[in-house]
Amino acid sequence: MTSLLLIALFAALGAGVAGLLGWPAVRLLRRRSVALSLFAVAVVTVLAMTAGTLAVAQAMFLSHHDLGVVITVTCMAAVVSLGTAALLGRQVVAGSRALTLAARTVGSAAGFTAPAEPLGSELAELSAELAATSARLAESRQREQALEASRRELIAWISHDLRTPLAGLRAMAEALEDGVAEDPSRYHRQIRTEVDRLTGMVDDLFELSRIQAGALTLTLARVSVYDLVGDAIAGAYPLARERGVQLRGERIEPAPVQVDGREITRVLGNLLVNAIRSTPAEGVVAVAARQRAGEVVLSVTDGCGGIPEADLARVFETGWRGGSARTPRPVRGAVADGGAVRHHGDTGAGLGLAIVRGIVEAHAGRASVRNVHGGCCFEIALPSAPAPAS
Repeated sequence: MTSLLLIALFAALGAGVAGLLGWPAVRLLRRRSVALSLFAVAVVTVLAMTAGTLAVAQAMFLSHHDLGVVITVTCMAAVVSLGTAALLGRQVVAGSRALTLAARTVGSAAGFTAPAEPLGSELAELSAELAATSARLAESRQREQALEASRRELIAWISHDLRTPLAGLRAMAEALEDGVAEDPSRYHRQIRTEVDRLTGMVDDLFELSRIQAGALTLTLARVSVYDLVGDAIAGAYPLARERGVQLRGERIEPAPVQVDGREITRVLGNLLVNAIRSTPAEGVVAVAARQRAGEVVLSVTDGCGGIPEADLARVFETGWRGGSARTPRPVRGAVADGGAVRHHGDTGAGLGLAIVRGIVEAHAGRASVRNVHGGCCFEIALPSAPAPAS
């Protein structure tokens, strides 16, 4: 037992001396190439093993022949170990360089291109993370491009919508100033209508800016859907009567929701106004409300003729306008020089449905649209109100 302890002591002393001498070299190389650091670690390990073996061999007083055999075996093991360490280091460096070249493709139009050669486990995980980062960057770039396109479209439509009423206001004002207006009261009414329209547009822009900035303040209260729908229908009824459109409340369940009644009434009002303007005279706009698992769904169905499938995903985008399939019909009893009849998404220069989605999502709900026979159906889903405390 004593001899084994002595052998262990001599081996530890020899290996310890080699380790202490090699440690500064390992620290000096820690900022250099990974391959060089791995090789340095292998050298220190081999030296420690060799020093410990030689110390034990000398302590055992081996013959010159036996000592030469031990030294030869140790040297051969050292050569193989160092050669293996050098090859491993080259592989690590090659994989690192390939991954460095591949990292330059992160965020490119073609996307991240992973190295073709196999990588170690850690480098493979890093490659997967770079691929995921590149995908997120691509999605972010697409969203940014979509927002930029939406912004340009919104500016273009707002400019158009402002130019038309302003030109009309200027013409009517000049006619009144020159005294050539045959019916001044009619011009005054028309001016008031156009001013109200411009005021509504500015209000919508302010509302949308608050929604997008996250500054929309909600005052939540427990409200019956029946009351919300009733208020919205009452507010839209004069426009429906003017345009000869029937308003119907169908299957309206008195389900409770925890919402800001004013904002949700505005949502329903926007949907109803768009539906009425898109529906021909003698057409029907139906409002329904039903309760299902954990939510209440309100729907507004019109007779617009449907939305092209390619446009369904864009309906709630800021500045979106309906296409030719949704061109509105003439309004019964419309004044010839009145404002142009508009279609879904047009209230407030394409802001109406964007405001709808923003308000609904602020209530942790969702807005959607789908085509139905003869028109389309807009739905908003709101979380059901929690049961009152007993």
